[in-house]
Amino acid sequence: MSIARLVITAVVLEGRQQAEVARSYGVSAGWVSKLVARYRREGEVAFEPHSRRPHSTPNRLETSSVDLIIGLRRELTEQGMDAGAHTIAWHLQHDHQLVVSPATIWRVLKRAGLITAQPKKRPKSTYIRFQAELPNECWQSDFTHWTLADRSDVEIISWIDDHARLALSCTPFQPVTVAAVLTTFRANTAIYGLPASTLTDNGLVYTARFRKGRNSFEHELRRLNIVQKNGHPNHPQTQGKVERFQQTMKKALTKNPPAATLEHLQDQLEEFREYYNTRRPHRSLEHNQTPAAAYAARPKATPSADDRGREHNRIRRDIVDKDGRITLRHDGKMHHIGIGRTHARTPVLMLIQDLEIDVIDAATGQILRQLTLNPNRDYQPQNKKSPDP
Repeated sequence: MSIARLVITAVVLEGRQQAEVARSYGVSAGWVSKLVARYRREGEVAFEPHSRRPHSTPNRLETSSVDLIIGLRRELTEQGMDAGAHTIAWHLQHDHQLVVSPATIWRVLKRAGLITAQPKKRPKSTYIRFQAELPNECWQSDFTHWTLADRSDVEIISWIDDHARLALSCTPFQPVTVAAVLTTFRANTAIYGLPASTLTDNGLVYTARFRKGRNSFEHELRRLNIVQKNGHPNHPQTQGKVERFQQTMKKALTKNPPAATLEHLQDQLEEFREYYNTRRPHRSLEHNQTPAAAYAARPKATPSADDRGREHNRIRRDIVDKDGRITLRHDGKMHHIGIGRTHARTPVLMLIQDLEIDVIDAATGQILRQLTLNPNRDYQPQNKKSPDP
């Protein structure tokens, strides 16, 4: 039995004083008085509490605004674009001159049954975020697989700016090679200038460091004094921004008819990139800016002029073959170095400092050859300066 029923029964049916009843049930005398008056006016309805709903809602959205929010949600979802409350708020303000808070938009979507609960989603507070302070301070790159209409496999290489999340380029290849990496990188530098650093995974198209060498992309970065950063193996979170970008890109591509050719796919990618850069607010950016606005808002970082410690020193072991030659991979190309048939089957050490090479007998320490590698020719012939007893 509710306390309201007990109070009304005590006053009306038992004839007790309101002040006494108030003291007995630990409520205010004023509330007892109002409750009894309501009972005499409305009857047994007084046994139930009043609705807390306000008599009027002057700030309630108009039906046309609610319909616009729901329409935007469906339109963006059909296009494969982000359709969250913050994105809808941005479109309302920039396209329809209507300011609505993301919280209000979320409630509208919730009432319309358009919010899907994600109870297992990791809280954002558990992530540690790293972000470059300036545009061009760091460019991230990665590539991902995609399929054309004929089911043939292609790879899409993406470059984004770490600070602004600007999609610098998205380019399909069959497949992505070191040459593709270098081509897209140079195309971006021609438009946006040189970055201070790059961040990629350890794929062979980006680095040959696990093969104790350098590929042409790495040589390009060294020549331009650009710092190369590579994430830890099996830890894609280091390149999290470009990984997340590729998820968004592929979600948008799925809403298009499958591309028949690389050229057709490139057109779809350019359409998506234009929208992503200029028409999609990014929640990780200050004031939910678009990537293009964030990129233009600050001065651009440039490579450091300090190249100390950038020499490439390494040691390689080899055995002179029966024809008196050893091999060395430089800039992704295999070179053959003549040592002399006299030293066939001799284990050697190669001390390499960029293009300067010393070849030493591993057993005796004797210098068998010293040379400057000519990267433009495969076979490095012996010359008069090369000791050949």
